[in-house]
Amino acid sequence: MHLRTRLFASLLLFLGAPAALPAADRTYLPPEVERVLAQRRIPGTSLSIFVREIGRDEPLVSYNAGVPRNPASTMKVVTTFAALELLGPAYTWRTRAYATGPVRDQVLDGHLVLEGGGDPFMNADRWWGFVNGLRQVGIERIAGDVVIDNTLFSPQGDDRAAFDNRPYRTYNVLPDALMVNFQTVNVAVVPDAAAGTVRARVNPSPANLTVENSVQLERGPCRRGAGGVVVAMPAGPAGNVLSVGGRYASGCGPTSVTRAVMRAPDFAFGTFKTFWQQSGGTLNGGLRMGAVPADAKLLYTHESLTLSEVIRLVNKFSSNVMARHLLLTLAAEKAGRPATAAAGERVIAEFLASRGIVIPDLVIENGAGLSRDERITAQGLADVLREAWRSPFMPEFAASLPLSAIDGTLRRRFRSPDMEGRLRMKTGSLQDVSALAGYVTAASGRSYVAVIMLNHPGADSGAGEAVQAALVNWVFGR
Repeated sequence: MHLRTRLFASLLLFLGAPAALPAADRTYLPPEVERVLAQRRIPGTSLSIFVREIGRDEPLVSYNAGVPRNPASTMKVVTTFAALELLGPAYTWRTRAYATGPVRDQVLDGHLVLEGGGDPFMNADRWWGFVNGLRQVGIERIAGDVVIDNTLFSPQGDDRAAFDNRPYRTYNVLPDALMVNFQTVNVAVVPDAAAGTVRARVNPSPANLTVENSVQLERGPCRRGAGGVVVAMPAGPAGNVLSVGGRYASGCGPTSVTRAVMRAPDFAFGTFKTFWQQSGGTLNGGLRMGAVPADAKLLYTHESLTLSEVIRLVNKFSSNVMARHLLLTLAAEKAGRPATAAAGERVIAEFLASRGIVIPDLVIENGAGLSRDERITAQGLADVLREAWRSPFMPEFAASLPLSAIDGTLRRRFRSPDMEGRLRMKTGSLQDVSALAGYVTAASGRSYVAVIMLNHPGADSGAGEAVQAALVNWVFGR
């Protein structure tokens, strides 16, 4: 069940925190914004804006600011700030390896248990580091199976197609306590004119993933439609067979695509086996699922990046699955395991209430904004940003937000020389949703919190960015 205003009211009474009353809306909109709305034929009822100068209570603009709207990825502002405050910037995740039997003469006479700690950024390089760190404890051969314990998080299912029927896109990967490389492989297609063939390779290459290559080479120049390669999973997204087919012109040169594949435990096991063998080790057994036995011996612990480093990746590059890991980590740390999204939602609700932030009809489905159901008000999001400004961890939080014309999802926006680097703002985009939220340092040197949310057909096809540009340029000129 999603959280609503009544939950916040009861929490505020319980915690004794003063409720932040919603600011009175004003009908005023900057003329520049009104012109864009008129040109794009967008009704004002589809738009919410809240702008307030840092250090002032009265808003500069408050337009439909109390209307709950879909925020898309600007919801990550709430999740990352709550994580930073509740867990601390130096928080790390731990992935552990255990033995169920003795190690003699560099042979593990038993099973190896890999316990997932919810690391949001166990990419291929760090997974390789995990494998080599484990090798350093003096194991050459694993006589038993690899047992994966991913029970820190509750089961998230295998339906990566649920949101938009695109299960092979990395942004749809589901959380898992032992997620490796976002379950994603790079599929490289390389024509070899001399041999008359087309090579297909994947990186990383899970030992349990079969690649079927039926791409046919056509000699000739590269032209539109000449690189018709189709990458598919014949057994479905959870299958262990990747098919690469189609026709490819020799003049097209190498190309590559990324695809999310397999189930999380299968991917973790397959890449572990590949890296283990590449490092000179031997693995006799297969994959099992199960919890760490009480008498298992700890062999090795691998620490993640710090939380302050992780939230930079989440916000600058808008990583959905990493944000979802943050929500589940909050649940695991503050409400117990196995972590659920609903428990993470309650943890954030209690955190906001303890800071006196009331957001009517707030809905946090997964904390990433990859949702048709998540809702927040413009003023509520602005209140979170103002609270973040006051925090001792403000530098870490601000450093996580994309910088205008410099990096992240703002690297190609607001490229006026005067505005470069003066905006720290999180973007959000879904079908019919466009949002922007963060901080603007105006030409005058004054700083503002600004939130813009547009929920309207076609908002994500340019209309939203046009409205955002009009408002931000107006604020910048203050």
